[in-house]
Amino acid sequence: MEILNYAFMQRALIAALIVGITAPAIGIYLVQRRQALMGDGIGHIALTGVGLGFLLNQSPVWAATAVAIAGSVIMELIRWYGKTRGDLALAMLFYGGMAGGVMLMNLSDAGSNANLGTYLFGSITTVSPEDMTTIYVLAALVLAITIGLRRQLFAVCQDEGFARVTGLPVRLLNLLVAVTAAVTVTVAMRVVGLLLVSALMVIPVAAAQQISRSFATTFTVAVAIGIAVTLTGTATSYYVDVPSGATIVLFAIGLFIAFTALAAPLAKRRARAAAQPGQGCTLEVPGGRTTADDVSVAG
Repeated sequence: MEILNYAFMQRALIAALIVGITAPAIGIYLVQRRQALMGDGIGHIALTGVGLGFLLNQSPVWAATAVAIAGSVIMELIRWYGKTRGDLALAMLFYGGMAGGVMLMNLSDAGSNANLGTYLFGSITTVSPEDMTTIYVLAALVLAITIGLRRQLFAVCQDEGFARVTGLPVRLLNLLVAVTAAVTVTVAMRVVGLLLVSALMVIPVAAAQQISRSFATTFTVAVAIGIAVTLTGTATSYYVDVPSGATIVLFAIGLFIAFTALAAPLAKRRARAAAQPGQGCTLEVPGGRTTADDVSVAG
């Protein structure tokens, strides 16, 4: 294939594959927590890190990672203690992060509208070998947390009160979800951009929920969708010469619409199966305990 003859496209496809896996992997927990737009807020904050990296002549990706993590921690603290003023504080944090990034970018020697656009909307063909090293390290961290701690994270995201009674460190795990989401944003920003990364976290999960009823199945299908849309979108952007980030998100929305159309007949089939004699309506879990592999996810 012609697309594989170029080193920059090889890096682009690998980066797209990694983002297609990691974004839905953490996105499923955000959807469970009813925080689907959290990635968007972190993206606004991470832009300050990008500008800071250019201003200090440091890696924008690592600077964005540090600032995004700090911002995610602040967001969690606001969620815990913000009460009635929480929404206002978060809005100020998001808009301040965007304004700070634009200001720092323009104050730096390398700052320009072109540079800003590559981070806001993605520019996958500009991913460098140094960027790939960063992506590998951060993606490995994200997958280790989202897969290795999936049962604990699911329990916290599904029912914090129950998780607290069982002895799980709820606040620590909530903080871990926020930090992991921040790391994922910086992993994905060169692929889909800081303004579109939240879509890749949420839309594949929402599409998977249309046809699956368990957490494990939703997780698997969402990751498969993420891989499909990122690779297809990247290849399409190369051949058609269109922006990669926007193309990937539009493909994801298209799959969501298709899966939604499939959901109605599947629901009718399940209803008929449940109505048959001998078919119960209860969910039995071996050992009498509910696990992340058995419980249906919130739609």
